[in-house]
Amino acid sequence: MKIPEGYNSVMPYLIVADAAAFKAFIESVFMAKEKMVVMRGNSDVVMHGESTIGDSTIMFAQATDEFKQENAGMFIWVENADTTYKEALKLGATSILPPENKDYGRSCGVKDPFGNTWWITSLIN
Repeated sequence: MKIPEGYNSVMPYLIVADAAAFKAFIESVFMAKEKMVVMRGNSDVVMHGESTIGDSTIMFAQATDEFKQENAGMFIWVENADTTYKEALKLGATSILPPENKDYGRSCGVKDPFGNTWWITSLIN
């Protein structure tokens, strides 16, 4: 199977209430890098967006009457779970699970302002 360079076999595709704000959120919290953004006509509505977080691509779009909001739960490795958790809360996420040590690392959970759940984990040094 051939996959275009810079893409993964499985990628989340989120349809959110405010795609531009979602893009800003993932850039601030997860250091996402914009890969592509296609706007709808001459508006500020994101018809299709792609950003990379580490070596993964996440796709997103603005919810419409035709394409309703679709949320997801995602697991993400980060450098520092505590720092990332605090940044997410600062930018409007709500806590699901405060940071705590688990067998697999330091882990926590937030629900972002767009309804998506992020399980944030870093290795324990």
